[in-house]
Amino acid sequence: MSHVFSEETHRNLLARVPQCTGREISDWLRAVEDGPALFRFEEKVSRLRHEHDLAYGHAKAIVHEYDLRRAARNLR
Repeated sequence: MSHVFSEETHRNLLARVPQCTGREISDWLRAVEDGPALFRFEEKVSRLRHEHDLAYGHAKAIVHEYDLRRAARNLR
């Protein structure tokens, strides 16, 4: 199973996260960063879903965005 949504779907999900959760994307990215050192994508998604009661799509979009930004930092 692919971890990635289309770019448009990913952006749409991210745009809706603050409205649906009451927290900004930066807060969620910090939650992933400050959480346990999980290696697998689905483990991170599962943790967000269960600890914060997030919908699967939102958790997946948050973790994917976290991974994209982390990869971009490593390229600099």
